Amino acid sequence: MRVLFFGTPAFAVPSLEALLAADIHVAAVVTQPDRVAARSHSTLVAPPVKQCALAAGIRVLQPERPRGDDFLAEVRALAPDLGVVVAYGHLLRPELLAMPRLGMVNVHASLLPRWRGAAPIQWALLANDPETGVSIMRVEAGLDTGAVWHRAVTSIGDGDTVQTLTDRLARLGAGALVDALPRITRGDQPLPQDEAGATLAPKVDRALAHIRWDESAAAVVGRIRAMDPVPGAWTTCAGQDVKLFGARVVASGAATAGTMIATEAELVIACDTSAIAVREVQPAGKRRMPAAEWLRGAPLQPGARFT
Repeated sequence: MRVLFFGTPAFAVPSLEALLAADIHVAAVVTQPDRVAARSHSTLVAPPVKQCALAAGIRVLQPERPRGDDFLAEVRALAPDLGVVVAYGHLLRPELLAMPRLGMVNVHASLLPRWRGAAPIQWALLANDPETGVSIMRVEAGLDTGAVWHRAVTSIGDGDTVQTLTDRLARLGAGALVDALPRITRGDQPLPQDEAGATLAPKVDRALAHIRWDESAAAVVGRIRAMDPVPGAWTTCAGQDVKLFGARVVASGAATAGTMIATEAELVIACDTSAIAVREVQPAGKRRMPAAEWLRGAPLQPGARFT
């Protein structure tokens, strides 16, 4: 079987490695173009999937967009039996989806139909879901609407962040992909999704990362975890933005939401119900640091307001 693999970030690397370990012939990898490094204006950095593919001696295609006569001709010449898509970053047009004989499958980081879209891990944390997982689904024109061959589940722990959950789901998805391949190659039909249970997970933006202190402490903690490490859940105090990390719910007396209650080893801030204790902060323009370190240098006292 000849596989054409579409993927870009580190999340996709375990799936590519799992295919190779299972002696699946990966005819080529399609990934996004090299991009300028975040802290450089000139240094181009190859996507993690490209680095993995080159190390394995696999041909790499890097179109700006997966369309156009030249790109489609390259794919057609590869004669793939199956397309595998893992966090590629572009929607695929119908003419491309139709090229592999067995169609295309996607490793999606949620238990579909819950959290269709670009940021399923963030939204699972934002909603304080008790569990999440991966779905091996058929790629079609709709946004993550394809039928599902296989799901794998994992619990979401109190200490999970986007980073820890992404790493775990990447490994879980790689195993689920290999487990599903026999059914896919046999032509077994996947199960349609239940549209009644569908929820959307759009991209994370600055507005979504803004902490709402009138929410419950559990909801505030969920938002902080859902934005860790990037973009970072943020609030404003004394006219300055500050990002918060490593939060947990703690008991507190009555206090106005957004009021700083304590300034000892942790930063404690009141919410609509109860309060949160914050382990780390990142003031605007500075590094991430322990909250206690920031408080020693910040002229804040109990009663200070966060908005």
